[in-house]
Amino acid sequence: MLSYVALMPNTKSAKKALRGSANKRKHNIFWKDKYKSSIKSMKASLVSSNGAEVVKDQMQVLQQVLDKASKEKVIHKNKANRLKSRYARKVSALSKTPGKHRKNA
Repeated sequence: MLSYVALMPNTKSAKKALRGSANKRKHNIFWKDKYKSSIKSMKASLVSSNGAEVVKDQMQVLQQVLDKASKEKVIHKNKANRLKSRYARKVSALSKTPGKHRKNA
């Protein structure tokens, strides 16, 4: 059975690279956890329907976190824009009432 074993660096530059990659990994995990928890809280507020004002505040926080994560190069800017667009549509659908052309589901 094979298992993953972290390789020890042999050269001085490899040791430096290992330190740098460990710092980058901590940084990326921090921002990834932050935007994922923000998405979870946004989903929870959409399901519970706490009110349009609460959901809009949550949406603003989500947008800020996604923008910062894309600025920090943790996620791609198109992914951040795609997620913002998805949740903006859900928020606007929550606040709108069904019209004539929409079927009630």
